[in-house]
Amino acid sequence: MKNATFLVFLTLFTCSCAVGPNYKRPKVDVPVTYRGATADGAPEASQSDGNPAQAASGQSLADQKWWDVFQDPTLQELIRTALKENYDVRIAAARIMEARAQLGITRADQLPSVNAGGAATNDRVPKTKFAPETETSFNAVGASLGWDLDFWGKYRRATEAARANLLATEWARRAVTNSLVSDVAAAYFQLRAYDLQLETSQHTLASRRESLQLTRTLADGGAGTMLDVRQAEQLVATAAESIPNLERQIQQEENFLSTLLGRNPGAIARGMKLTEQPHAPQVPAGIPSTLLERRPDIRAVEAELMAANAQIGVARAAYFPQISLTANSGFISSALTNLFTGPAGFWNFGGGITQPIFAGGRIKSGVRLTEARKEEMALTYQRTIQQAFRGVSDSLVEYQKDREFRERQQELVVAAQDAARLSQVRYKNGATSYLEVLTNETNSFNAELGLAQAQLNELLGLVEIYRNLGGGWQT
Repeated sequence: MKNATFLVFLTLFTCSCAVGPNYKRPKVDVPVTYRGATADGAPEASQSDGNPAQAASGQSLADQKWWDVFQDPTLQELIRTALKENYDVRIAAARIMEARAQLGITRADQLPSVNAGGAATNDRVPKTKFAPETETSFNAVGASLGWDLDFWGKYRRATEAARANLLATEWARRAVTNSLVSDVAAAYFQLRAYDLQLETSQHTLASRRESLQLTRTLADGGAGTMLDVRQAEQLVATAAESIPNLERQIQQEENFLSTLLGRNPGAIARGMKLTEQPHAPQVPAGIPSTLLERRPDIRAVEAELMAANAQIGVARAAYFPQISLTANSGFISSALTNLFTGPAGFWNFGGGITQPIFAGGRIKSGVRLTEARKEEMALTYQRTIQQAFRGVSDSLVEYQKDREFRERQQELVVAAQDAARLSQVRYKNGATSYLEVLTNETNSFNAELGLAQAQLNELLGLVEIYRNLGGGWQT
């Protein structure tokens, strides 16, 4: 009875002691607003950067589901397929299962281990000159208990670290999802940009072939020169040479998208044209402090920091005595029929304590190692946050400036197309040489291709804002 009381008391006492520091989130310098954004998401003047009066609103683009941000039904279906079949997502899910199993293994160290077993032997020694024949039998069943008491919280700290590692893998999976949604959207927009450039090149090629035919007719009639014909042929060649390269880029982009979808290389379905993709002029960025809770990569690094902090307790516990309890009980008899009858029972109970005396500095170095790892993870955590703020600010500025550039590029395309049209009219009326047509046609073609690239950059800027704000994993 006294032994049982002592055991209960000791067990309760061990649950109240754990060496090592408890986790506290490191202080980080969080800006009041994102540089480059006001309350409505529009860029602000550089002289107002960091002005608390221009604090951002609580709304953020990342609060929206990805299917509300990317409204092309075909793109939505591609993203759904990727989230289900992409190998990086499936690998991340497998790592979660690994971490969950490791947590179970580590947590089991806090509990006693109980084993049961049995044995039966029968020996016969033949008669010799010096000894008669003998035959012996041995039968036994029993159970044993072993328990390393977690007096200093070593196993609880190890379990805390394993639980934090599990949390880190779960956030890492969400980070993969965040990147995957953005990668699929960016690749799809890039593909649609190539489609638009190819369409522009083919349309331009057809138009220039007609112009070449007209130039040859004028030259044959004496109203033009062979130089005009050669210059018209240059225009045709310029438009034609871009088509094979665009077709190559289209197929390679389809292959890349297929890989994101977890498929072998193949064709990709198309939806809305690049110019039809809906996107708002301004996007809300939200409050910077919420980024610490929303960005999955930040949360994953913080979980790793928590694990490193818990490992300090594991290392420090090695300084203190290790206490273990053992117990055995069972039955032993030479006859199997008498195994559970008569005075066949046996038992023993004991405990042990081990105190490190000299380890050559191993324990001290182990503590220093865990403390250094924690410091490394704390710095990594702060660096990740700083990079996240920079990523959001960069993408906000990029999106707005890309939009302004696209608007100017549209004006350039209108002017270049009109100049090309007027130069054709002037050439047909004999008011200019074909060199003017060549120059203006080339400028118009380049402007149209530049507009397609500008439209793509604007959409990619939206994707980067969504990625950097930590959107896409909340499905």
